[in-house]
Amino acid sequence: MMSKSIDELLEIAKNVAVEAGIEVLDIYDKGTFETYEKEDESPVTSADYKANEIITEALAKLTPNIPVMSEETTIPPLDERQAWTRYWLIDPIDGTQEFVARSGDFTINIALIEDHKPVIGVIYWPCGESLYFASEGHGAYKRAQVETKAISVRKFGVPSEDVVMIAISRRQSREHVFERLSDKRKYQTLPTGSCSLKACFIAEGKADVFMRLGVTGEWDTGASQCIINEAGGKIMAATFDELTYNKREEVTNPDFIVLGDQRVDWHSIIRYK
Repeated sequence: MMSKSIDELLEIAKNVAVEAGIEVLDIYDKGTFETYEKEDESPVTSADYKANEIITEALAKLTPNIPVMSEETTIPPLDERQAWTRYWLIDPIDGTQEFVARSGDFTINIALIEDHKPVIGVIYWPCGESLYFASEGHGAYKRAQVETKAISVRKFGVPSEDVVMIAISRRQSREHVFERLSDKRKYQTLPTGSCSLKACFIAEGKADVFMRLGVTGEWDTGASQCIINEAGGKIMAATFDELTYNKREEVTNPDFIVLGDQRVDWHSIIRYK
């Protein structure tokens, strides 16, 4: 069997994400879901499990030679995963709390990781009818309804002076974020739901920076990182170190930041501990 090209794999990921998103949106609109609590006390719903089922089964059928790692399935031990040169990294619903709270700010995330870095990123926002996607070296795009357009981070008029737009969670303390920001800049805030949706808003120039403080998994950043990179930004650990994939037994992320215009001296704006 001939291996599929990156373009073919991107199309598969886009189609599967939308298919799962349509089913999730139907469940969301009808309110026909159950909510459970994980061991870490975070919520998960029957919609998460349904999306996971749709995505993992489709990818297993369409790309049987590529392993799948998902938030909602058992994670294989590192000694098994180390043999993977590429794999799908899935977050069936990013923003489960937003799904339960009915804010509409939840997404379906699919990434392809190759040699420890994301080379495909697909994020579908069902309530916004928007599909964000990218592949390494080919730019970032947004498809809304029937229009597809290239997207990029907002370019500051004067990088050292422009007001910085911060994407911030509706459920995160603003003080917790602002105490880590320089008081020499002016800020505005854009309250938004899931981590990946904040990243997408930065990728298309609606916001400039997002800081995520707290435990997340590699599936929370994989798709976003590819899209942000291709849009001209970066996702990094909050210490400005590189994020890595499939290198540790634990698949949790450190605190991380999503950064827009790379001409900006973000080191002078973000103070981390």
